[in-house]
Amino acid sequence: MLIILLKLVGVPAALLLGPMLAGILMATRGWTVTVPRPGFLASQAVIGLMIAHYFDPGLLVTLTRNWPLVIGVTLAIFVASFALGYLLMRSGKVPGSAAIWGSAPGGAAPMVILAEAYGADARLVAVITYMRVLTVVVVASVLLTLVGGGGQPAPDRPMLLWQDFDLMALGLTLVIALASVVVGLTLRIPAGPMISAMVIGGLLNWGGVAMPVTPVPLLVAAYALIGWRIGLTFSREAVAAAARSLPWIILSSLVLVGLCAGLGFLLVWQLGIDPVTAYLATSPGGLDSIAIIAVSTHSDTPLVMALQTMRFLVALSLGPRVAVFLSKRINKTSS
Repeated sequence: MLIILLKLVGVPAALLLGPMLAGILMATRGWTVTVPRPGFLASQAVIGLMIAHYFDPGLLVTLTRNWPLVIGVTLAIFVASFALGYLLMRSGKVPGSAAIWGSAPGGAAPMVILAEAYGADARLVAVITYMRVLTVVVVASVLLTLVGGGGQPAPDRPMLLWQDFDLMALGLTLVIALASVVVGLTLRIPAGPMISAMVIGGLLNWGGVAMPVTPVPLLVAAYALIGWRIGLTFSREAVAAAARSLPWIILSSLVLVGLCAGLGFLLVWQLGIDPVTAYLATSPGGLDSIAIIAVSTHSDTPLVMALQTMRFLVALSLGPRVAVFLSKRINKTSS
């Protein structure tokens, strides 16, 4: 029902936002609903295969030609995120070191797990990270409703109906998705199935070997599972634990989104890309959430995903080290 209402008002990424809002409603009402882990992993792989449609050799040329700007923007988002987390923790508005762990611009699930291992309040970290994801999705949806879907021409129909291809093509997609899940779990990297599917599908696409297909019913199911997974994180207990800090968490999320949008304008100025693409490329939201929004518009999806993946990998590799360092520094200062 929420999906239909959002579609009627023209909200982009309604297939993601609808299930997300439904999940939040169910979680805060105390309904014990969970998303099966195999289904969630398979959904990541399907989204990864969908993204692979948009990768072409010209993307690498764009990144190589503008590598100082791309790296600079990525590091600027990283620094801004942890700076806000540091200030939030120093202000005392968020108890403990949760503000630091929750400030990493990427890898929400692994940060929650790592935070708990280091003694931080994992529930509060989850609220901070997923509130930022929700803020990014809502702001992006409103922005796209107001200004339109970007300046790039629509690609050649990556979302297909069942009758648009044969069973062999569907079988290939399912095999690649399964292989991506296995590879992702074996490598033990966050969002591993999606990244593996992006790499495998992208290589097959670039090499002209095969073109994995992603029919509409398959994508709708993937969107729904991912949206529910995010929304169900907002449990009543987690929200209650963060009730006093919630206004400051929301404010910090809005400030970070605003700062990243400012960096997006730098990309518009230097690269000549459209504002929607620039906003999505610099948004500190979840990789899968941004992917769904990007492909639902006419934005430059390969560029968006390239910058998002780079930021994700930087946050994943450096985020825990920075969080531990800042947490120890604040603890020494306060003691």
